[in-house]
Amino acid sequence: MKPALSVLDLAPVPAGGSAAEALRRTAELARLAELLGYVRYWFAEHHSMPSVASSAPEILIGHVAAATEKIRVGSGGIMLPNHPPLRVAENFRTLEALFPGRIDLGLGRAPGSDYAASRALRAVDGVRFPALLSELLAYCGQSEFGADHPSRNVLAMPEQVPLPPVWILGSSGASAQLSGMAGMGYAFASHFSPAPAAPAFNRYRDSFEPSAQFPRPHAILGVAAVCAPTLEEADHLASTMDLAWLRIHRGEFLPLPSPEEAQAYPYSEDERVVVRDLRKRSIVGDPATVRARIQEMAHDAGADEVMVVSNMHGHAERMRSYELIAEAFSA
Repeated sequence: MKPALSVLDLAPVPAGGSAAEALRRTAELARLAELLGYVRYWFAEHHSMPSVASSAPEILIGHVAAATEKIRVGSGGIMLPNHPPLRVAENFRTLEALFPGRIDLGLGRAPGSDYAASRALRAVDGVRFPALLSELLAYCGQSEFGADHPSRNVLAMPEQVPLPPVWILGSSGASAQLSGMAGMGYAFASHFSPAPAAPAFNRYRDSFEPSAQFPRPHAILGVAAVCAPTLEEADHLASTMDLAWLRIHRGEFLPLPSPEEAQAYPYSEDERVVVRDLRKRSIVGDPATVRARIQEMAHDAGADEVMVVSNMHGHAERMRSYELIAEAFSA
């Protein structure tokens, strides 16, 4: 059985390019994804990272939803500890009013940034995520405040618009049971997490309680993929993320290097070991190779859907990667 395919976009910023250009290109990729049959198009939230322009997913969601017709658009995700729950509820009710039946609200407990940026955002500790989620739902009438709660009469406007389907994002399995018990969707970030997804998905399904938005559990597996016509070209293009991941590993968040810059980098032996380990988290190859590996990962994890993030230096090569993957699964 072939899993449904979706797109995760970080609006990657290439060296020699600009963040503004990266943001404008999101609509072009979303239109292509819709044409190719991708199910949904999500934006991640990151802050103070010169390599990533998706710091305001709710704005990009509106931009892309207006540029497309039917593909679902959402957050993968909004990092709830960074925001007042009422503001998140209002933003996504507004998006749902403007694009009814097409918006997803993916929520995460991680900061999506370093300590300094989290402090600048006035972020709270991620351990408060369940309480923040309950508060968000209460503003939309899906949960209740206590009789003496100071916000008991506060409503997220526009009032008569439903909150979009809520998805909980995870990278360790910590939120899997919460997502299942709440009758929400669940997405696991295998595109950067070394933890296996299957245990988290099993925990999610075992605890699942049906809800109006999710009568059945739905598990999304995030994967990183670089697809090109040949294995050699794919390996060449993937060298961008080899160096980018090494830099992130060292706490450096520079724009994405070109493959030529990455291949000219003088890796030490220790760095080569790190790069080889990090490369294991990505699927790199020609269409047949990428399809086989995605299917294997989806089967092993028990995923209903696969959300692909494909970060490359060249926009045309990135567009082609998504096109080749979609064509491989349509064959």
